[in-house]
Amino acid sequence: MTGAHDTGAAVPAFAAGLCDDAAVFPPGLMPLPDAVPAHRRHRAAPYAAMVGPLILAAPALDALPPLLADVPDAGDPGERLDLSITAPAGPAQVPGALSAVAGLPVDVRALEVAVPPDLAPAAFLDALERVHQDVPVYVEVPRDERRPEIIAMLADRGHRAKFRTGGIKADLYPDPAELGAAVAAVVRAGVPFKATAGLHHAIRNTDPETGFDQHGFLNLLLAADAAADGAGAADLAELLADRDGAAVAERVAALGADAERTAAARARFVSFGTCSITDPLTELAELGLVPAATAQSGGTTA
Repeated sequence: MTGAHDTGAAVPAFAAGLCDDAAVFPPGLMPLPDAVPAHRRHRAAPYAAMVGPLILAAPALDALPPLLADVPDAGDPGERLDLSITAPAGPAQVPGALSAVAGLPVDVRALEVAVPPDLAPAAFLDALERVHQDVPVYVEVPRDERRPEIIAMLADRGHRAKFRTGGIKADLYPDPAELGAAVAAVVRAGVPFKATAGLHHAIRNTDPETGFDQHGFLNLLLAADAAADGAGAADLAELLADRDGAAVAERVAALGADAERTAAARARFVSFGTCSITDPLTELAELGLVPAATAQSGGTTA
């Protein structure tokens, strides 16, 4: 498979490895027997450089072995499956998850661990230290009074942050001010972050079916860029609230033309989970940010 951050002519540097494959999660809910071959197709496509690991929750891992039985050479990196494993119940799920994939032709690229509601930050991180392996760890930062302490501890211990930016209910969507403050806090602390849920489009929008205001993944990229340049939470909120697709695309194009700025922004905003790889690709093409031929090569497979 193509490495997640190997860029090619078809994918600009700002989009390299930007889209983690969350096909099995809502609203896509692709069955795992379909998601694994679909992910392989994405990682063999001309836009492969845009595609990060397949994200699977710990409870789903027991179903993987028969889906990987046809790997011709388990030692060939090109045949192995890159995974990011979520542990929604917290650190206690990590040992079982790692045991479930031991010996399989997979490479665990990250662990994404939620903070149980009744666990203090220090106790959570101590538990995490006892079980995690030598891979990047994203801690899903809760939207409560523990957030500042957890961010400070992530900076101290070298872990990363994960922000939930939406869901199936309106109250799961942080507004631009809340998300802007969160991005400002992690960038100021030197903590890289990823985002999950709710980033269904490139530009901030209102979903016509639910009426929910949704964040745009390009808005979030611009916020990370601005935060890296020292912008405060209010300025980031303004960027996150921008619904002018042409203006956002123009700013992203300017960012993409500056390799140093692009690297700095992406070092902060590492990736986001999407249940469709081709939808972000298509929108980037419509905004003139990737070649149309690259999006067409994606077909309609989610």
